[in-house]
Amino acid sequence: MLSDALSYPLNGDSPLRTILVGGLLSLLTVFVIPVFFLQGYYVRILRGASSGDSEPPTFSDWGDLLVDGLKLFAVNLLVSLVVLVVMFVVAAIFGAGSLLSGAGPAADPGAGVGGIFAVFGVLGFLLFVAVVLAVGFVAPGMFANFAREDSIAAAFDVSTIIDGVTTSEYLVAWVLAVVVGLVLGSIASLLSVVVVGIFGLFYVQVVTYYLFGRGFAAGLDEKRGGAATTY
Repeated sequence: MLSDALSYPLNGDSPLRTILVGGLLSLLTVFVIPVFFLQGYYVRILRGASSGDSEPPTFSDWGDLLVDGLKLFAVNLLVSLVVLVVMFVVAAIFGAGSLLSGAGPAADPGAGVGGIFAVFGVLGFLLFVAVVLAVGFVAPGMFANFAREDSIAAAFDVSTIIDGVTTSEYLVAWVLAVVVGLVLGSIASLLSVVVVGIFGLFYVQVVTYYLFGRGFAAGLDEKRGGAATTY
């Protein structure tokens, strides 16, 4: 799977053009709008990888790219809201515990309640970390299902998402994507000081989205008895 993913951005008739366009859009993300075109391209990668395409999509039909990018942004926003709600709850518990425990040793009842809140605060923090890790693991599957079905609602189809992400195929793809992001992403980031790294970062993004799309689709097909992607 890893070798396929690493060669994927270089397949097709015009891989250099695609990487150049993707890198230029990455350079222009300070103007915001190019971000949505890139997001739309990543949706196409997820969609193509999910259906077994061995060649990356091209930058064409820019209107559709923009629409898909806006949809993926909306999905990201909704997922982020879940994390923010958890963060708010944890912060509220921490704050309440600090205030009550600050009553001092003379105020035994308050100190006792503060201690309880402090315990809940620690548990809440651990819960928050667990939620963030879980979201980081599940979110790519949500994005992949959204791309497959071309529907924002599909990103929150709980049964389908669970079926897809609770498989060895998805786990392997997710781990590989993280490793590629950490290793090659770090190298490309260092090279960004001479601009060429920007194009490297785009290449890394293409590889990781391919892995997410392929891993989710293969896992889902395997779980539901379909024709799984050959590895």
